[in-house]
Amino acid sequence: MYDIIIIGGGPAGLTAGLYAGRSKLKTLIIEKAVAGGQISGTAFVENYPGSIDEATGMGLSERMLEQAEEFCDIKYEDVKEVELEGKVKKIKTDGGEYEAKVVIISSGATHRKLDVPGEKEFANKGVSYCATCDGPFYTGLDIFVVGGGDSALEEATYLTKFGKSVTIIHRRDEFRASGVVVDKIKENPKIKLELDAVVKEIKGDKEAESLIIENTKTGEIKELKSDDNSPIGVFIFIGYIPQTEIFEGKIKMNHGYILTDEDMKTNIEGVFAVGDTREKKVRQMVTAAGDGCIAAVLANRYLEGSNW
Repeated sequence: MYDIIIIGGGPAGLTAGLYAGRSKLKTLIIEKAVAGGQISGTAFVENYPGSIDEATGMGLSERMLEQAEEFCDIKYEDVKEVELEGKVKKIKTDGGEYEAKVVIISSGATHRKLDVPGEKEFANKGVSYCATCDGPFYTGLDIFVVGGGDSALEEATYLTKFGKSVTIIHRRDEFRASGVVVDKIKENPKIKLELDAVVKEIKGDKEAESLIIENTKTGEIKELKSDDNSPIGVFIFIGYIPQTEIFEGKIKMNHGYILTDEDMKTNIEGVFAVGDTREKKVRQMVTAAGDGCIAAVLANRYLEGSNW
């Protein structure tokens, strides 16, 4: 029997484990793949406090893991089933069954991919899914943003701070984003539009250098690249896929994201959700860590008998 079981070992889960373990709570983190979550695959991290000297995502993940390992157990298993109701929660994995008084869900989300040739090959070599994380690396270069929602257009505006130009590629002739955001895009002289277009391939040598797009109405194929054949930045914002399938029907969600209050509490007593798993507006490593801290501190109070 554990005091707390944390499902997921990304920044939110590892932070929750650190705070819970340091509070002398018997804590288990269950991670199905690599500790660190999405950040472990990021080449360089410059926007996390204290990350200097070209800190790598994997390096930061390893340091966070080392800290958490000092204070809690960590098992690399895949969660298959959960029972969240009642005072005792049960977590079944491909390696065993565990019980706890509190569960913190930190299963994360993955970026929705284009699934085109070159996307995987040029990840961190021109292809990115986070403007805040990687925008500065493309200063002075031509940047291409794929997507048509609020996030895509807002990130495109942000990327004009760095790029020589920013071209938005969207599969329709109208955006799904709010009118105010669309107006800002159309008024920005650094932003170009490629509408009714889908990306078919990302090409290059060692780095991404061009995009092959197809017009959805005419079938015309076109190659987009810099005038001087320099590398380009390709930012893909076509949504996230929350990793919450096993919680469906067992906890309140909205479009797959778990609903919480500002204390990370869900609608089920003794169950918290943190990081990209929960519905939130800002998805960054620093906000995930903040979520983990809040959940662990409030979980400790709950276990001490404070009202839910």
